[in-house]
Amino acid sequence: MDGLQVSWGAPRPERADAARNRAHLLTTARQMLAESGPDQLTMDALAERSGLGKGTVFRRFGTRAGIFQALLDEIERGLQERVMSGPPPLGPGAPPVERLVAFGRARVRLLIENTEIARFALDGRQPLPSNPRTPASQMHIRMLLRQLNLAGADLNLLAVQLTAALDGPLLLYLSADALTNNPQIEESLGSAWQDLIERVCRP
Repeated sequence: MDGLQVSWGAPRPERADAARNRAHLLTTARQMLAESGPDQLTMDALAERSGLGKGTVFRRFGTRAGIFQALLDEIERGLQERVMSGPPPLGPGAPPVERLVAFGRARVRLLIENTEIARFALDGRQPLPSNPRTPASQMHIRMLLRQLNLAGADLNLLAVQLTAALDGPLLLYLSADALTNNPQIEESLGSAWQDLIERVCRP
């Protein structure tokens, strides 16, 4: 894997009490989101609502954005499982271009369904990406690019650019109104991604 750290795979085992605290905090955070929306989900509010100390919450998440990052990680696990072991074309067994197209369409759907969580997971105080590990989507895109005959291409940078092209419009450029009040937005974004992939991967 060229020395890259990746975020997919078995996580380090947690102590039983730490795992319980994490599960309790995430359950509480989901309840607060459902009741009051993301603006009310702060580190202090989560500590008070969960009945755990502020130190526990800060050690677990680090920043307010870390709460949303953890929630998004949970949501993304289902997509990761389908990528690694689900049916093609999202899962193994389809040609790489088809898998790239299917992955982009699936991730567009996930981000549209969880746009607020994904946006609040961005931490403007830290350089992006704030996670020192290679993002799972970037690693997956890079793996599929390596299966293609793209002579002369810098696959590491190309994977970074494609990941940004996939996530950026939903998180940074399109308004919440555009994402929620346009019933065709998912198909439009998915088609644009497919067009981009087919052009980039053209022999």
